[in-house]
Amino acid sequence: MNILLPTDFSENSWNAISYAIDFFEPVACNFYLLHVNRLDTFMSGDSGYVPTADQIEEIYVKPSKLKLKTLLKEIKEHRKPNKNHKFYTLSDYGFFLESIRKYVNKKKIDLLVMGTKGASGLKEYIVGSNTGDIITKVKCTTLVVPEDAKYKPLKEIAFPTDFNLSYDLLSLQPFTDILKTVEASLHIVHIQKKNATLNTEQLENKDVLSDYFEEFKPSFHFLTNGKVEDAIQCFVESRDINMIVMVAKNLNYFQSILFHSNVEKITYHTDIPFLVLHE
Repeated sequence: MNILLPTDFSENSWNAISYAIDFFEPVACNFYLLHVNRLDTFMSGDSGYVPTADQIEEIYVKPSKLKLKTLLKEIKEHRKPNKNHKFYTLSDYGFFLESIRKYVNKKKIDLLVMGTKGASGLKEYIVGSNTGDIITKVKCTTLVVPEDAKYKPLKEIAFPTDFNLSYDLLSLQPFTDILKTVEASLHIVHIQKKNATLNTEQLENKDVLSDYFEEFKPSFHFLTNGKVEDAIQCFVESRDINMIVMVAKNLNYFQSILFHSNVEKITYHTDIPFLVLHE
């Protein structure tokens, strides 16, 4: 398995790296640590000055290669050795999103792991910042690891859905691969308004999901709440959920789960990882 770990050398990207190493402990993995020197940082300013390739190499790329070396050393010192895992470093300069896309294709990446910071971090994350861009614009399964998420074996996984399957079931494959390696209960969660009932198409889609996940014996939960995010919050807390899985195509539906005005109230933003699936 090929996993891309973008890093800005912050505490929070270290946490995401640690989580990924623990999560995939039994799996043979190539981990690619990528640092992108962002072009927008050295093209800001009114002078219109653009550094030459040599200057970029000297001022930005070389120092980041050194930092990546140090990071590798830290991983070897602080993590127990695992013969399943190989680590590689990548240093690039340019636009963040383009770099990510480039390496996802070049290294045949199966999974991207990104750290987020704070409750507002997730908001910025999907609406307009790096991770937001990645989740919406890079066609690659992404594991979003909030800053307080600590790895523990997956026991309870929530899969919120509106039962409108606008996506191809094949996009669920990375998720079923994970389900095969863990002993976790799968909770398929639907949030509805009071007295709302599923229409014919939704009922059919519910059966499709039930068949698709049959070997994992999913349980279906119908929550009634005026606010999607409050319903999810209660569910996550009462069931001790330790991962939320969603399909990127349904992102509009999840906007309401992920953000609303009262962000501080949503604790799962800061400690529960999200797995975002793409077609």
